[in-house]
Amino acid sequence: MIRVVLTDIEGTTSSISFVHDVLFPYASKHLPEFIRTNHHTTPAVAEQLALVAEKSGVDSKDVEGLIDVLQAWISEDRKEGPLKALQGMVWEQGYHSGELKGDIYPDAADYLQRWHDRGLRLFVYSSGSVKAQKLIFGFSNEGDFTPFFSGYFDTGVGGKTEAQSYRNILAELGVEPATVLFLSDVEAELSAAEEAGLKTVWLVRDGELPDTGRPVARDFAEVDALLRKR
Repeated sequence: MIRVVLTDIEGTTSSISFVHDVLFPYASKHLPEFIRTNHHTTPAVAEQLALVAEKSGVDSKDVEGLIDVLQAWISEDRKEGPLKALQGMVWEQGYHSGELKGDIYPDAADYLQRWHDRGLRLFVYSSGSVKAQKLIFGFSNEGDFTPFFSGYFDTGVGGKTEAQSYRNILAELGVEPATVLFLSDVEAELSAAEEAGLKTVWLVRDGELPDTGRPVARDFAEVDALLRKR
């Protein structure tokens, strides 16, 4: 029996366009001034810039050079830890000011609440930082969803296409693999989760349905129908 739902964000609970057309451009626009303003006065910012310098080889005192590196990483969609941390800080300002609202599909919002109320434990696993995940769900267009989640995982547990990452999550949760349902729109992630013993559903919201042996759903209502059969 499924007792835990582990969900991806981008393309699963939220539109891919929100991340690429809203969050990334917002960070790209506001990150330079954020760093110029905070690199001397905010230890958390200085710490992440030191990591950028270490990874890139740019002098840690060359603030403009470090900004150029970060902008290049954004354009390349690099999964660099310090970039994600700094983006999270910029997004946090945007969410608190009201300039940003997290995107959640209405069907996902509906069934996340229903599953929580039915006693399922809900967790997030996304390549975005835990801070970014909490911001998306905490300041969403559907309200504050953080009370419905029991925890969050990012690539600190490992890459999303690596089976060991899901074993790490299972170890932290202390549950049997067959009691966990993983939702994602990326086949390689689903394959890795299945290798670790998790149950999966492939979210395919648009286009033709794939020819596959694993369960496929168009939305969370169809996921719920599959859940009720298990």
